[in-house]
Amino acid sequence: MKKYTLFVLLFFAALSVRAEAVVDSLERQAVIAVIDQLFEGMLKGDSTLVRETFASEARLMTVVKNREGTPKLYGGEGIQDFLNAVGTPHELAWDERIWSYDIRIDGQLATAWTEYTFFRGDQLSHCGVNAFQLFKSADGWKIIQITDTRRKKDCKS
Repeated sequence: MKKYTLFVLLFFAALSVRAEAVVDSLERQAVIAVIDQLFEGMLKGDSTLVRETFASEARLMTVVKNREGTPKLYGGEGIQDFLNAVGTPHELAWDERIWSYDIRIDGQLATAWTEYTFFRGDQLSHCGVNAFQLFKSADGWKIIQITDTRRKKDCKS
């Protein structure tokens, strides 16, 4: 009887772990889908598609080294200027290619660390890392902040 009880307990524990893994995988895919939609909208020049990925409080920041080699943090404003830029017709497509995703989720908060290379048309512009923070609202995952790095050397193409 003890063996049977132990078997049943282990069986249900395994089902619980499996169910958690499925939920985690679905949440991870939902976070990636939001990020993919952002870059699809940029590629198409569709500011409406891009806007849907952001929370209203979202902000964008960039970490770079200036010409003197001093690290600087730029941005911190909202996303309206970015949306205007995406939606303004430009001759060359903005093609940001993601090479990897490191997704971490705890409840309603997710972070995504993504390596990227950015092209204007078929010309390499720069590369770096995006650090996304997302919030799971009643409408699903929304980007609340993106901080990126930018460099011109050692880029994947």
